[in-house]
Amino acid sequence: MGENLLEVRRLSHTYTVNRHMTVKALDDVSFSINKGEIFGVVGESGCGKSTLARCVMNLLRPTAGEIFYQGINISDKKQVRANRPLLQTSRQLIFQDSVSGLNPRMRVADIIAEPMQLHRIRPPRGSYRAEAEFQMRHVGLDASYLDKYPPELSGGMRQRVAIARALSMEPSLLVADEPVASLDVSIQAQILNLFRHLQAEHGFTFLFIAHDLSVVKYLCDRVAVMISGKLVEVAPVAELFSDPRHPYTKALLSAMPIPDPRLERSRTPTVFDPAAAPLTGALTEVSPAHFVLTEGGAADA
Repeated sequence: MGENLLEVRRLSHTYTVNRHMTVKALDDVSFSINKGEIFGVVGESGCGKSTLARCVMNLLRPTAGEIFYQGINISDKKQVRANRPLLQTSRQLIFQDSVSGLNPRMRVADIIAEPMQLHRIRPPRGSYRAEAEFQMRHVGLDASYLDKYPPELSGGMRQRVAIARALSMEPSLLVADEPVASLDVSIQAQILNLFRHLQAEHGFTFLFIAHDLSVVKYLCDRVAVMISGKLVEVAPVAELFSDPRHPYTKALLSAMPIPDPRLERSRTPTVFDPAAAPLTGALTEVSPAHFVLTEGGAADA
């Protein structure tokens, strides 16, 4: 087992809707991510994936639990203040919506260079524009796009610019919140291939959040399955797809589209019944590195 870069311990987060209503978005979530690992979190919309990403990036303060990044308790305000430069530069976030994630009034060159300028980082290649040009080539875009504005680019190009901006900081942890969900299938494949290439080259740790199991199967080393704020299964990706244990995981896998139209029409997806598998208990290790939510479980993933 590799060295942990990120460890989440019994994390919970509750949103207050009004004086009489609260929503528990995360419920006692625990897992760890090794250095250099691509860790996927998958689940249906509203299950708490984005809340998890925002807690990891300190955009939300969790209601309960702890998050450790490089040994720093980032759920502790004092430790966050003491390590702010490291936390701001070594963690980067890519949002799903590249339209709202990029300033439409800034040129691409300025968007990519902005994090380095804000943190007073000397560009390795002599100038901010040269650095932006290098990062653009790195994500497969021509330097001619440097003087364009985000509305002049396609969705795939904008997402590449967002990736270039994040990688310009040479992060240790990259968090991507459904970064390909809004793109066409062909563009999704290009971005996923780009992620694999960049991760292999740079070796950064990758927390990849998605609702598409096929995307997670292609990209990730391990995957966590989430429903209603709970982790129900965590396993190496090959084992999860070949031997799912939790009923919800089985239901998700059964809903994956089959390329053959005849098989697709004839199959009957499994329906998850929460009454038959209550979301209580804790993660239990059922085989090496394979954890499933069970009553009386005590292991952490």
